[in-house]
Amino acid sequence: MTTAIGFIGLGVMGEPICRNLARKTGTPVFGFDRADAPLQRLAEAGVKRAASLAELAGQCDVIFMALPSGKHVQAVCQGDDGLLGHAGPRHTIVDLGTSPVEASRELAGRFAAKGASYADAPIARTRQAAEEGTLSVMVGADAAVFDRLEPLIATFATDITHCGAVGAGQVVKILNNMVLMQTVVALGEALETARRAGLDARLLFETLAKGSADSFALRNHGMKAMLPDTFPERAFSTEYARKDIGYALDLAQSVGLRLQGAELADRLLGEAIDAGYGELYWPVLARVIKASHT
Repeated sequence: MTTAIGFIGLGVMGEPICRNLARKTGTPVFGFDRADAPLQRLAEAGVKRAASLAELAGQCDVIFMALPSGKHVQAVCQGDDGLLGHAGPRHTIVDLGTSPVEASRELAGRFAAKGASYADAPIARTRQAAEEGTLSVMVGADAAVFDRLEPLIATFATDITHCGAVGAGQVVKILNNMVLMQTVVALGEALETARRAGLDARLLFETLAKGSADSFALRNHGMKAMLPDTFPERAFSTEYARKDIGYALDLAQSVGLRLQGAELADRLLGEAIDAGYGELYWPVLARVIKASHT
């Protein structure tokens, strides 16, 4: 039985996920983040502030991490005062972010040596889905760990898939993001081609949504960001997107594949960063496509 839940990383996705855990589990929740503002907001939902990772590990037996990259996960787990230094048999550590497959498996092994359990459970969908508790979560863990975690994950997700052992959730999430990013590249190409051909871009996207080209990417990234040319900060940035496509390319290389579509998405994201769009919402790669010419 979970006696207390810890949550590290209270950013765009982490804050609403933590709020759902606090409101729906009936279990004490402790939050840890460098920023003060989300901790102040979460206090209204009953989330208690942990002053350090050591305090968090001392209070909590299940600890979720919602961090920007595998490097951040490594720092939280392995750094000075990191979770590995405080982990024991009562702990289950859960990575909700997108991290390299082999790094996840290595961390799982290091926690296992301490008697602790580890799971990768990367999340998909939007901030609104995080707020509404309707995320999709892809879990890599052994069956017993998955069974313990599923009721907790169900407080912030409506689709929970046990993908296999540790690392399997990351494989699925990395490929999910790869397919999404390549779809957005196609939408950017269609958008600019239609405009140069004299077609109304909104008509194009609305018509595509009625046919076989319909997709989550079209309805969310295409219509809500690319069509109005609105790419805010504090959404999923171009730099983070390029990090994820890099994970896909590394994964493919490890199994002897070259992914030319992913290479194109990686190049366009790199060009968007070079153009100064690194902090903007990543479908801004449409601007790179718009600027291209023969």
